[in-house]
Amino acid sequence: MLAPTATTRAASAAANPYQRGPDPTAASVAAPAGPFATASVGVSRGNGFGGGTIYYPTATDEGTFGAIAISPGLNGTWPGIAWLGPRLASQGFVVFGIETNNLNDSPTSRGTQLLAALDYLTQRSSVRGRVDAARLAVAGHSMGGGGALDAALRRPSLQAAIGNAPHLPSGNLSSDRVPTLIYAMQNDTLVPPSRLTTLYNTIPATTEKAYIEIAGAGHNYIGQPSTTLARTMIPWMKVFIDDDARYSQFLCPLTNRDGISQYRDSCP
Repeated sequence: MLAPTATTRAASAAANPYQRGPDPTAASVAAPAGPFATASVGVSRGNGFGGGTIYYPTATDEGTFGAIAISPGLNGTWPGIAWLGPRLASQGFVVFGIETNNLNDSPTSRGTQLLAALDYLTQRSSVRGRVDAARLAVAGHSMGGGGALDAALRRPSLQAAIGNAPHLPSGNLSSDRVPTLIYAMQNDTLVPPSRLTTLYNTIPATTEKAYIEIAGAGHNYIGQPSTTLARTMIPWMKVFIDDDARYSQFLCPLTNRDGISQYRDSCP
């Protein structure tokens, strides 16, 4: 295949006004930092959730960016998974890592808080002018992952949902209309892969979806920076939040299975 020229890259960007950043490579999606410099701002408790930190690209010449709100899990706080903030923001997203109202909030409560955080981000935050309110997503770990899936069920206008070892008591995503990525951890005894496989299979065939099982990982694997997570999360967000087909090559088919024991997808 011929490499794209500057002319074809320009034409691609013109055809997709949401495209951000240079043409991706396997190295760029796995890199500890993407092409955008980032900054962050703290958010106080209130507005329906427990506060948190917003990470955003500092560039002002590429228009607005899609955004994703992320919830920690049971008894967890944002600092425990905060590596996700600058890593994802540097790829061209506004990332809102939230704190929950209470450490033991249920998945349903966390879903409500994620949606409240997106509303705050787009309507009242100091960076609202940098966010495209039509291109929003949710993610989370454990009960926060269940919260992200719950939020997707309640707000089908979301562009993407990512559940990392998600705990969703209903175990049913049959009404899910949001492109959904589920991560399972091979050695997870709290939310085992068998439960998440069953959950994944309830997502309708008409909804874009993927299932990734991380080899040898336990329930709290997300607590440390992970190239395996980043190089699969970033393409999912790019494809569905930014409509950026340049990133489909990394998921459809999955080009790098290192550290991944199982992979299923609907391949858009």
